[in-house]
Amino acid sequence: MKPSVSIVIVNWNSGPMLMKCLRLCLEQTVPADRIFVVDNASQDDSLQGVDELPGVTLMRMPTNLGFAAGNNRAVACCETDFVVLLNPDAFPEPRWLEALLDAAQASPDVAAFGSRQMQEGVDGMLDGTGDQYFISGRIRRAGYRQRCMPSDLMAREIFSPCAAAAMYRLDVFRECEGFDEDFFCYAEDVDLGFRMRLLGHRAWYVPGAVVHHVGSGAVGGQHSNFATYHGHRNLVWVFVKNMPGSLFWLFLPIHVALNIASVIVLAARFQGRIAWRAKRDSILGIPKFWGKRLAIQSARKAHCFDLWRIFGRK
Repeated sequence: MKPSVSIVIVNWNSGPMLMKCLRLCLEQTVPADRIFVVDNASQDDSLQGVDELPGVTLMRMPTNLGFAAGNNRAVACCETDFVVLLNPDAFPEPRWLEALLDAAQASPDVAAFGSRQMQEGVDGMLDGTGDQYFISGRIRRAGYRQRCMPSDLMAREIFSPCAAAAMYRLDVFRECEGFDEDFFCYAEDVDLGFRMRLLGHRAWYVPGAVVHHVGSGAVGGQHSNFATYHGHRNLVWVFVKNMPGSLFWLFLPIHVALNIASVIVLAARFQGRIAWRAKRDSILGIPKFWGKRLAIQSARKAHCFDLWRIFGRK
């Protein structure tokens, strides 16, 4: 029997991209059992017509809860085997959902599945094939802004899927308690993927599951002040929470060096104040995240060697 699946789309001022995304979801070769749209108090007309679409449940939030909390609210309502998270600026090809479900049925021991993200409007250009995590704490989307090569058409294990177009086993998502809502947005998917790995779960890249992604479509781009602040604040919290045991102390000097270098680079880009505020707030949050770390590490099942195997070396 086909496993059941829900699609969750968190919207905030996405304009006509949301309706385009929803229509493509409704045209999938294997339809979703339910589609949830969580709207984070949008001020534009992006919700126009959403209520009229069949099988779509609209959840209106009173304020902007962010990507992490918005997804958690919808996933709490899911009763399916799998939950798929999709950004409103990610446009799936017709066989996208079918490919994800086929991969899940072929790999029952895998908890999370990532799509092949292509850049919207740029033929043959990748937006990413999965998230990489490096020993320094650096986060990178593999293949970002690179030409799609034959090797990118081969399925493989990844550190974690990019939640712009990712599928999770619902029971594992809940076992990990979903996204950390303190992140608000950016790097929350890597944090979740890290916690899944610490519990012994794996993630898989599915090249046949194709979406065309605009990227940061509602927040002004990857280098906007909003994206820069949250991304550079949250990467510190990912490291503090999740880097296990002796690896934490071994890699801490490299992580500190990474953060210093990032401030210098951002200052040269005239974003020095944003970088300083991001690092200041990340440090102020360490006591809280150290408490989270203690709980996460006490439940760890994965050996440090298993993590070393999948980490990038930069």
